[in-house]
Amino acid sequence: MSRFFATGSDSESEESSSADEITPKAPGTNFKQSLLLSDDEEDTKRVVRSAKDKRFEELTNLIKTIRNAMKIRDMAKCLEEFEQLCRAFLKSKNIVDKEGVPPFYIRLLADLEDYLNQLWEDKEGKKKMNKNNAKALSTLRQKIRKYNRDYETEIAAYKENPQESADEEEEKEPGDSGSSSDSDAEEGEDGVSAKSFLKKKPEPSLEASKFLKSAKGSGDESSSTDDDEDEDWGSDTVDSGSESSDEGEGKRSSLALVFLKKAQESEKTSERKIVKKKKTKKKERLEEEAEEEGGEEVEGGWEKVKGGAPMVKEKPKMFAKGTEINTTVVVKKLNEILQARGKKGTDRAAQIELFHALAAIATENNLGQGIMVKIKFNIIASLYDYNPNLAAFMKPDMWKKCLECIDELLDILFEHNNIFIGENIAEDSENLAVSDQPFRVRGCILTLVERMDEEFTKIMQNTDPHSQEYVDNLKDEGRVCGIIDRLLNYMENKGSTEEICRIYLRRIMHTYYKFDYKAHRRSLGLQGESKSEQDQEESEGEDSAVIMDRLCKFIYAKDRTDRIRTCAILCHIYHHALHSRWYQARDLMLMSHLQDNIQHADPPVQILYNRTMVQLGICAFRQGMIKDAHNALLDIQSSGRAKELLGQGLLMRNMQERNAEQEKIEKRRQVPFHMHINLELLECVYLVSAMLLEIPYMAAHEFDARRRMISKQFHHQLRVGERQPLLGPPESMREHVVAASKAMKMGDWRTCHSFIINEKMNSKVWDLFPETQRVREMLVRKIQEESLRTYLFTYSSVYDSISMQTLSEMFELEIPTVHSIISKMIINEELMASLDQPTQTVVMHRTEPTSLQNMALQLAEKLGSLVENNERVFDLKQGIYGGYFNRDQKGGYQQKQSYQRDQKGGYQQKQGGYQGGYQGGYQGGYQGGYQRGGYRNQNQSNY
Repeated sequence: MSRFFATGSDSESEESSSADEITPKAPGTNFKQSLLLSDDEEDTKRVVRSAKDKRFEELTNLIKTIRNAMKIRDMAKCLEEFEQLCRAFLKSKNIVDKEGVPPFYIRLLADLEDYLNQLWEDKEGKKKMNKNNAKALSTLRQKIRKYNRDYETEIAAYKENPQESADEEEEKEPGDSGSSSDSDAEEGEDGVSAKSFLKKKPEPSLEASKFLKSAKGSGDESSSTDDDEDEDWGSDTVDSGSESSDEGEGKRSSLALVFLKKAQESEKTSERKIVKKKKTKKKERLEEEAEEEGGEEVEGGWEKVKGGAPMVKEKPKMFAKGTEINTTVVVKKLNEILQARGKKGTDRAAQIELFHALAAIATENNLGQGIMVKIKFNIIASLYDYNPNLAAFMKPDMWKKCLECIDELLDILFEHNNIFIGENIAEDSENLAVSDQPFRVRGCILTLVERMDEEFTKIMQNTDPHSQEYVDNLKDEGRVCGIIDRLLNYMENKGSTEEICRIYLRRIMHTYYKFDYKAHRRSLGLQGESKSEQDQEESEGEDSAVIMDRLCKFIYAKDRTDRIRTCAILCHIYHHALHSRWYQARDLMLMSHLQDNIQHADPPVQILYNRTMVQLGICAFRQGMIKDAHNALLDIQSSGRAKELLGQGLLMRNMQERNAEQEKIEKRRQVPFHMHINLELLECVYLVSAMLLEIPYMAAHEFDARRRMISKQFHHQLRVGERQPLLGPPESMREHVVAASKAMKMGDWRTCHSFIINEKMNSKVWDLFPETQRVREMLVRKIQEESLRTYLFTYSSVYDSISMQTLSEMFELEIPTVHSIISKMIINEELMASLDQPTQTVVMHRTEPTSLQNMALQLAEKLGSLVENNERVFDLKQGIYGGYFNRDQKGGYQQKQSYQRDQKGGYQQKQGGYQGGYQGGYQGGYQGGYQRGGYRNQNQSNY
């Protein structure tokens, strides 16, 4: 060892130096360096660490990394390190089985699960995450929930008393931390001391020291002896480098053992005291901070910045002491507050409070109602600005404040007739001070109420419709309608015609979709059960029909904008249809000619038009107008997008068809749930209407090649039903309609009736109508009549004659009704028969072609078209364009002329057949068409 580090006597140093000189040196080596190298080698050989320490240290380091990643919200890093931690814990399974699961591991699992749950509930934070972090958060949450099932008891025990478990770990660890730090200090001084036999342990960090477990046994004892030697016997340990012997080392170790227990005990007690002091200091510091915060709130001085970059906010002071409060000063302060509106870092809630404080000051100083109206306008506007995002909806507390402020503003306006408000009043010409002149305030209360109505719609759109919260929010509609009614009364006296039309439309939009049960009861001649109900009905105002009629007619007469008039007409039609006033609704729709140019309207108006057409179709169905009902519902149902077209939800689409921005816009157009039309009822009405039209038509044109479809969707449902390998009893509404259609094809009206009207269908569809029993009776009647027509079409070839009495008994119809149906069929040439009046029988005429004849006619028609195509191709090759250009070839031209005539005749024949079928399908009575009788007459005329 170098003599410069020795602290012994001069003689000892001389001896060591002479010994150094005499010792022969190996070539290219230095003795001192070789001795030092040997010391290092001895150190590396003598560091003995148990498997337990190695494994636990690895776990501790991984836990530390995870905690650091948690602090910066790096979920991808958390996931990666957690997977490594699970693998490392699996490797240390043997040690864990002996020692038990380490508490620091349980603590991490519990903390990590709580942290992930907190992040998951933070919707705003999740939106701000990048894609990798969001994906990692989802994956890690699932893994930790699954992983923690094996340690539920340990985690529960930790969560019950987390402080105790932390204290236990701290009590176990101080010995280890102290010995390791001392050994590190001593290592630099002497490499040959007793310290070299101890475990080499890196100094743990403050966080990691909580997780390490103390190693018991000789390691603790030896480390503690080193501590004693460093403190009490430091000089001797240095001298022992050159002349230490086994004897000296033995004595020193025995001396260390004498003081071992006391040293350990004193260290433990001192460290416990330090920990307690730290805790008490921390508590005191927190209490002081809380007191400071409370003081700050009272004084209005310093503010605590929660996190992120501090925003420089200057809270404007109200008024200096001794300032004279007048209208000018208050307006100036109002403008000062308004200047901060919309700026970054402005506390919107604080702004609203400042406005309220200013209003209180104005009231105290009796500055008049003009300034109060001005401040109220700004309060309501700041409440609307609280959510800068257009898609976000108002919070419940803000919504309540908004309604209260508008009510207070209307109270002021009704109490003081000398206040004039309007957007056309310039700020310079405002009169806010108390004087003989009336108050003039710039602002539009109609705009505020319209915005309030839109906010109410947004609240309803963003609330779960199946929750109690939706019902609670819907109760606010009464207040909204009350405010609209109050404003309506105010505008009728002081508003312009345009403003009156706007507020009338708002009132109409809250009325048109509601069924007036009380008016319905009165129309049926029913009275309230109790006297209080009767009194209530008498005291209530006019019916909704009268209100709608009055408001809409005013708009029709006075409105100058097409949009308001269009919306009013559609709402009026909807209200008529909802209350079964079919003829008024139909006439208004036809007179308005809205169907001609509705495609140029904006999407909300188009949605309203679709809703009106659907309601019109359902009304026609209730009145027994099956063809009109089918025609009204055809466009909506055939598209397959009824839900989207009615504004009741979005269908799944590719991102190419609709990007995220368009999807947000369409979501804002959705109709609130309480205004929805039942889609299952709508589809059922359409399919039943199609069945009543399509089944008789299919029976009449069974062998016609040119048969058209009345309803593609109905045919699709029939094909789906036919493709099913196993036919069980029908379950869904569609299956019921398909089963009823099959029964009607056979002329079995009773089976058809049982499939359409039963308990399941009643609960799903028919009980939803206001006049349920009347609709059911109408349906039964229609099924009987159409089944009779189908029966006659299908089985007329079997009969020579059939008694009307028999038909009446089979279909449970009156004889006059049967007579009427058969007469119409004969007149329209649908049925080739004649009525024998004395015997009340139907005599069939054998004029219909047989199936073989029908097939032969179809073949002839196809061959004819083939010959025509062949001739056209031949003409093109020869360069003769028959009939289109005059040629010198007279014969060829005449030949082509005759060809055109034949073609024309054939075309007329086809045209007549198509037109007849169209009229038969849509304009009543199934006139003409591809019927057997019609076909025979056409053949006679052409041939």
